[in-house]
Amino acid sequence: MTHRYVLSGPAVLMCVAAVAPVWAQTEPAPSMTSASRVEALPHAVFHGVVRDDFGQPVAGAVVSALGTTSVRTVSDSKGRFAFGSLPEGPYLVRAGREGYLPARASLVRVSRDAGATAALTLTARGSADEPPRILNAGVGPVDSGAPAESGSDDADHDHGEVSWRLRHLKRSVLKDASTGLLGAADANDSFADSLSGLGRVASSPTRLAASLFAAVPWRGEFDLLTTTSFDRPEDLLSMQTWLPRGVAFIALEAPAEHGDWTMRGALTQGDLSSWIVAGSYRRAPAAHRYDAGVSYGVQRYLGGNRDALAATSDGARNASSVYAYDDWTVVPRLSLSYGAKYARYDYLAERALFSPRAGVTLTPVVRDSLKIRATVARRELAPGADEFTPHSTGVSLPPERTFSSVSPHGFVAERIDHTELSAEREWAGQLVTGVRVFRQTVDDQILTLFGDATTGAPRGLGHYYVASAGDFEANGWGVSVSRTVPGRVRASVDYTSAEATWAPPPVTEVLVGAAIARIPSPEGRMHDLTTSVESTMPLTDTRVLLIYKINSRFADESGTADRVGSRFDLQLNQSLPFMRFSGAEWEMLVALRSLFRDDLLDASIYDELLVVRSPKRVVGGVTVRF
Repeated sequence: MTHRYVLSGPAVLMCVAAVAPVWAQTEPAPSMTSASRVEALPHAVFHGVVRDDFGQPVAGAVVSALGTTSVRTVSDSKGRFAFGSLPEGPYLVRAGREGYLPARASLVRVSRDAGATAALTLTARGSADEPPRILNAGVGPVDSGAPAESGSDDADHDHGEVSWRLRHLKRSVLKDASTGLLGAADANDSFADSLSGLGRVASSPTRLAASLFAAVPWRGEFDLLTTTSFDRPEDLLSMQTWLPRGVAFIALEAPAEHGDWTMRGALTQGDLSSWIVAGSYRRAPAAHRYDAGVSYGVQRYLGGNRDALAATSDGARNASSVYAYDDWTVVPRLSLSYGAKYARYDYLAERALFSPRAGVTLTPVVRDSLKIRATVARRELAPGADEFTPHSTGVSLPPERTFSSVSPHGFVAERIDHTELSAEREWAGQLVTGVRVFRQTVDDQILTLFGDATTGAPRGLGHYYVASAGDFEANGWGVSVSRTVPGRVRASVDYTSAEATWAPPPVTEVLVGAAIARIPSPEGRMHDLTTSVESTMPLTDTRVLLIYKINSRFADESGTADRVGSRFDLQLNQSLPFMRFSGAEWEMLVALRSLFRDDLLDASIYDELLVVRSPKRVVGGVTVRF
């Protein structure tokens, strides 16, 4: 689940109008994701030095600090490193460099009043070809006696008092008998050497792999979560509701000099057993900023829902995807962005989906923050794809619900052609406003319907139905504003207005089981107001992320036309400082949401609106960062 905040629209507008203007950005998507976390604590400088075990500076070491925010840097020729501005709080500091054992992680508290420094030590690795040192009995450093003559047996002997006494001990029965054994061992020296060489050859790949992984300054996160869904609060106490499920989530990140490698995985077991794994690479800011990754998810259903069993006749569903994007700064005033995503869903008739996109950003005036951006994209989305789509940031839950199609043609992919022209400007270095116009052409708009006992549909929040609502063309425009109070809160408001023309007319009745759900016609002008707030409470070290969405065209199975509705997403992270040990930080996580989809702007304008009776989902658990 992505990290977001929820607040009522009027309250957020008052908050945005009252805060002092500082930097923000007009693109609404980053302001609603956990990647754009607020640094709400007072800032301080943190610096240090990296040395080897002989006290010499180590240049080119990657130093990372994980805490309220995650940063990294590289030590200079004198081993020095510095982080210019970090929010106050504890940080887990690591250092690593090729050819050295990784430094032991240090927990450093950054404070503006006292400052913070760290001295990290790296130990050089021995050569893999260097033979191990073997100590033989009776051989040691010479500490007394005259120099031995060359070629004599005494040249290899230790002439100390202890060694002399050991050499002149009376022979015992065991010592006399061992002569034959030693002679036999000497006769098999060649065989022993062969075994030793074979062992070195077999251990070389293992030693090489261990050295590669040990040299990386890993950092990660492990979550033990419980999740469920409900319609009403009293459903949480009822055995008829969707039973809670346990989820295990792990994320590993390996920061490098030129980018970050990330791996994420999550799994759950029960009547619905599923897992998802994803890996990605993001290059640090440069002329080319790459973002590439892969993901794979599996869903297997062993329950008793007839619709779910019929939809998964082979017992399982599989989905995979691979994507690559590049943001190329051609010249300082011109940049190009391009890339594509390829996905494959085994439950579709046309299993392969291809989604390319391209854009150009121009800064027309020198030394001015005005930016003009043009974007063209095509997106192909499978019904139920939200279950298999991992998030680039935050916790990615495995596929949790089953779904089936009520369309006569089965599962049909949604295709979106999107064209957009936008402009943004930063005012006085503190306030950013933006405006955009767009056009969408959508084929086979996805309709998502959850069952309702009052209509006769099968009850169960763990299963939903999908259908095609038809095709439409839409033209719209939007404005956005975002402000930040340093060290406190970031707030943003995005307003969108659009009008759609459907051909053929959209679906107004969907048969589910023995019931008919009436969907109000989505034709006409749509008004959408999305507000977001991100905040950190310094005294309690509590992070809150919220989003609140109000729209005039939410679908309702009651048949009410022009229904104004709202949905939200809330996440709360509470630090547990009393549980810190071994360099790990513990947090309590609680999240509650009624939003069904995560991509609110990089999708069709009706994807969220045509989710009928979206249930509320709650997630809770413990997070460990190391």
